[in-house]
Amino acid sequence: MIRHDKLKDLHREKETFAARTIVAGCAALLMAALLGFRLFDLQVLQQSYYSTRADENRMRLSAVAPVRGLIYDRNGAVLAQNTPAFVLELVPEEVKQLDDTLQRLAKLIRLDDVDIARFKDRVRKTPRYRSVPLRTNLSLEEVAKFEINRYDFDGVDVTAGLTRSYPLGDTAAHVVGYVGGITEDELRKAPEPAFRGLSQIGKVGVEKSHEDLLRGEPGAKVIEANAYGRPLRELDYQQGKPGRNLILTLDAKVQMVAEQALGDYNGAVVAINPQNGEIIALVSKPGFNPHLFGEGIDGKTYKALLEDPNRPLYNRALQGTYPPGSTIKPFMALAGLEYDVIDANHREVCNGQMSLPGSSRKYRCWKRHGHGSLDMAAGVARSCDIYFYNIAINLGIDRMQGFLDQFGLGRVTDVDLPLEKGGLLPSREWKRRVRKESWYPGETLNVGIGQGYLTVTPIQLAQITARMALRGDGFKPHLVRATQDPISLVTDAVALEPLPVIENRHKADWETVVQAMQQVTQVQGGTAFATFKDAPYTVAGKTGSAQVAGLKQDEKVAPTQESLPMHLRDHALFVAFAPADNPQIAVGLIAEHGGHGASVAAPVARQIMDQYLLGEIRYRAPGSPPLPASVPAAPVPAVALPQQPLPADPAAVAADPPVTEDE
Repeated sequence: MIRHDKLKDLHREKETFAARTIVAGCAALLMAALLGFRLFDLQVLQQSYYSTRADENRMRLSAVAPVRGLIYDRNGAVLAQNTPAFVLELVPEEVKQLDDTLQRLAKLIRLDDVDIARFKDRVRKTPRYRSVPLRTNLSLEEVAKFEINRYDFDGVDVTAGLTRSYPLGDTAAHVVGYVGGITEDELRKAPEPAFRGLSQIGKVGVEKSHEDLLRGEPGAKVIEANAYGRPLRELDYQQGKPGRNLILTLDAKVQMVAEQALGDYNGAVVAINPQNGEIIALVSKPGFNPHLFGEGIDGKTYKALLEDPNRPLYNRALQGTYPPGSTIKPFMALAGLEYDVIDANHREVCNGQMSLPGSSRKYRCWKRHGHGSLDMAAGVARSCDIYFYNIAINLGIDRMQGFLDQFGLGRVTDVDLPLEKGGLLPSREWKRRVRKESWYPGETLNVGIGQGYLTVTPIQLAQITARMALRGDGFKPHLVRATQDPISLVTDAVALEPLPVIENRHKADWETVVQAMQQVTQVQGGTAFATFKDAPYTVAGKTGSAQVAGLKQDEKVAPTQESLPMHLRDHALFVAFAPADNPQIAVGLIAEHGGHGASVAAPVARQIMDQYLLGEIRYRAPGSPPLPASVPAAPVPAVALPQQPLPADPAAVAADPPVTEDE
């Protein structure tokens, strides 16, 4: 068999190779063109965009927290300030293994269980992109140890900053308040720029109510970083606008005297300047240490505060609602004069008890054997319940409620602090709406002596006393006296807010009641005479006791307060203003379970008035605590203070028989 090999077609092979070469060349040219266009696009057309992106990788813009404004008392004593500190911070989203990081940090820096628990609680409440403080106030040695090992901790940094501190500790803690970490709920409620760069804001007190003034405006800084995100140098820095300083109306010395004068009693004290509504002292006892919250309180400590039966976090001055007891009697006397139910010479006979027509229920006077025959001034001075039962039943609840409403009872004073309560001023309509019941005559009698449904807060007691002092005029109570620019030190005073004048048909009625209140403190037989008899200024006041436990109808002899368990003893109250003819201070206070307003509450007011009007305490009650320590002053420009003229010694008044038992 013959085999024939196919001859090669060299021409065809050359054409095929040439075609392939052309296709490959075109593809290469196309790819080169695409690459060139892409390079042109990146380097020319989008040069600005990618330069910016590169700078963003190299340079980081971060917010700078503003310096928080300081808080002073009226005389320049520092109540809240900023102190330098090194802070260890973590950004949760940049930390890969949080628990492992914390364990390794604990080998370099002291971290106890409280620090870690507090930090994890903060992490849960803070957005993950925000830095969260782990430890504040690091020592220089701890800072050095961390800096040496910084490369091993992603998302962890030590920053130099300021922390909030309170030089007077728990003094005025309920007024000044404290700062704490920002929660997600707070971030949602506020515009983002307002909190940029901040880790803490005001939580209670003035720190919270005036957060907008104290906070300031954040600044910014540009930092150059390496490929690993580590900062290399600071390229630009814009200082934030510091918050304004606040100068309060509070007198720290008087505040300390008031807190110490309460002794072992829980309670509240509010002192107001009637001439302008400035709050001189606002005490809620017991208080708390605000530094616990500035550092970041741990759950165990916070739970202990919440479960403390003395309720140290509860601001009794604004939130505590108590029956006013006999401190309401001057206002009932004024109502009786206004509606012509009584006149200054009207007399009642007190036999120690009375009953309403058709009822066998006995309404007793605090003095079981009675006061005998009294006129209005003696009824106030000796605090006779029977006298005011009769005024109440003749006035009726409708006129009583309408008259007391003019003084602001039953609603908040709107002081510049958060969480204030308004107490309760009862009426027929209120009882029908809330309790679904009719109003009974016996309830009118109870309201007439400050018991029953009627409740007030200590700040309301001080406010209505201040209005009595000005004979119907008055100003809205406030705590901020002025704001100050921290750079120029220019001070802007806060405008006063006058309250509507309480109009009485007979202007002389005010003086009649004020003179009756003066007999409480200046006439032998007045319930507070023993406390104020040697005061070098005239005082108009009223003692009171708010019943905690009722007595049985068949109980012949009332037990003494000292024989009762502490939790069943009456609350001791006192209201007063001085000097009576030119009022500079009005005080309302309550000592919980103090028993007697005259022997427990009145001495507290005397020491407060001595300190404010005289600059020293001249009255020393038996067993009273030592004088408070000196208050550190800050170099703040002085704010003009009203003069405190002292009146002459009170004129001698005819003596009445002494009271056998204080109220």
